[in-house]
Amino acid sequence: MDPIAIRRILEAELTRTGGLLRLRPAWVARDFLRPGKRLGLREDQYAVGPRGFICERWLGSETEAENTIKHENEGLSFLEIEGQDLLLRDVVAACPALLMGDSYARTHQSLGRLAKIYDFESRIFFHYHQTADDARKVGRNSKEEAYFYPDGVEMGRHPETFFGVHPYIVREKRQVELLLPLLQSWDSDRILMHSRAYLNVPGEGFHLPSGLLHAPGTALTIELQEPSDVMGVLQAVVDGVKVSKRLLLHHVPPADAQRLGERAALNQILWDENGDPFFYEHHHTPPVAIAVGVPGVSAQWIYYNTTKFSGKRFVLAPGAHFVDRERGVHNVLIWKGDGRMDGLPIGGGRFGLDEVLVPYQKAMAGVRYENTGSTPLEVLAFFGPDLNNEDVPYLRPPA
Repeated sequence: MDPIAIRRILEAELTRTGGLLRLRPAWVARDFLRPGKRLGLREDQYAVGPRGFICERWLGSETEAENTIKHENEGLSFLEIEGQDLLLRDVVAACPALLMGDSYARTHQSLGRLAKIYDFESRIFFHYHQTADDARKVGRNSKEEAYFYPDGVEMGRHPETFFGVHPYIVREKRQVELLLPLLQSWDSDRILMHSRAYLNVPGEGFHLPSGLLHAPGTALTIELQEPSDVMGVLQAVVDGVKVSKRLLLHHVPPADAQRLGERAALNQILWDENGDPFFYEHHHTPPVAIAVGVPGVSAQWIYYNTTKFSGKRFVLAPGAHFVDRERGVHNVLIWKGDGRMDGLPIGGGRFGLDEVLVPYQKAMAGVRYENTGSTPLEVLAFFGPDLNNEDVPYLRPPA
């Protein structure tokens, strides 16, 4: 569809809704692990044949999933407009200023972030995401990311995440000695012996720059990240299931992989950061309160410590309402409860009613949230790069 036609449809929809845009769920399958089945789908909807299982839902996504078996538009969000099939990615490209504001659109080509819910029965394999420099070598974006563990959800069998490596490994420069043989043999999960695990605590999370090793636990996780799907996998077996070794060097330049073999992956890892003896203190992100000043309403930063993205959590008691004004475009997930956004019905777990994009003009003017139900209304808001630089908190002062 040409940009003029897209703009005409978008303007009509914004007029109809008062400035808000609903989004459809974007489901993503994975063929390397089984699902935790906590995404709200029917039992028979998780298995999708050779593609594996639906294990993730992507939110406000302009990013296509990187899977071996391609599925048209997998991971990409569609606007929920009657009679139309418009990808959010195409709408942003056609109408950047209308969605992001003139100033932001001049310096940012897209919304620049990806939110997702991931849901696995087993712990995810030990892996890392390439830094910006390394991702660029294979034509990809880097993937800094952050996790939030919602409360009230079954935590799974292994609700703890492995991060980094034991500090002595880096201090004594033993990375190649200890890890390379495990990558070469590719027959076990023993690489986790060289890492530390931290509990997934409901209501809390972690912030993880690219280049850092991690094996996420089985807690249902709402993740906010840079818009990318790159990784290098260092764990050969998960819960007795063999992981394809192609994932080890999948996003390593072919020339490096041919010349260095498995060592090429180790060369992409930021070892000093992985061996940080205070890794937990420098990456654990408990919620940070935000003053709202409205009875029955609380707000918290849940994604912070970076300029790449940021995110907030709002909780409204039954009958409570408030007007939220933000610095720019963002998307929201209604996690729990029922209510309204500027009169539009919203509901947690109700597909078609639980995901909304708030364009620049509406964000600046303010969105009125109202809890119309008998239980708390919980809303998560996801922001792209640089929108909250003046406000976002840090675990340590930025360099």
